Amino acid sequence: MKPEILALIPARGGSKGIPKKNIRLLAGRPLIYYTIHAVQESKYIHHIVVSTDDDEIANVAKYQGATIIKRPIELARDDSSTMDAILHALEQCEFQDIHPEIVVLLQPTSPLRTSTDIDSALELFMQSKCDSVISVVEASHPPHWNMVLKGSYLKPIFDEKLFKRRRQDLPQTYGPNGAIYIASVATLKNYHSFNCPKTKPYIMADEKSIDIDNEFDLFFAEALMKRGRDFH
Repeated sequence: MKPEILALIPARGGSKGIPKKNIRLLAGRPLIYYTIHAVQESKYIHHIVVSTDDDEIANVAKYQGATIIKRPIELARDDSSTMDAILHALEQCEFQDIHPEIVVLLQPTSPLRTSTDIDSALELFMQSKCDSVISVVEASHPPHWNMVLKGSYLKPIFDEKLFKRRRQDLPQTYGPNGAIYIASVATLKNYHSFNCPKTKPYIMADEKSIDIDNEFDLFFAEALMKRGRDFH
């Protein structure tokens, strides 16, 4: 018997970088549309839930076919915990007769993530002995080359010897791209995190890893779409 899987899309109304970011038009459609549409094309997901405090976002998401869970104001502030919002959404799902075993958290700020990415990440999760799966992208530069300001001078974060090494002599590193997070409901309630002792990476390409945070990100994402790439 296949596990019941929930796609949870967090979409609060407040956004300082881009006002009304989650429903800002991208290539003629609201940003959140691309995530909802990708979920609708998934082979495995049974439910699409959007957690939001904003009525306008709720109306757009409902029109696109998502179930809406109204998020309390105290869980929608700049400093509010995403995990608290997730646990609230799971609690509210019970009242709507939605009882998932697996949660796929999909941020609407990753519009180039596809249904194939979602399904491949789910297959990795279901076929592996792991606590969670997180989508990542290869770091473009070794973090060993990063520096901080000490007084008015630049100093390496890590050992000076690592700072001087060639890229090919340093280990490949990865960073979360914000596109896909997967865990069982039991794991989330236990760890209150997707970062668990046994977390598997789902590695995504640079061009699919755009995380919309500012106007340039919107411009770049739309340019990729107009280039004719089949993202959805």
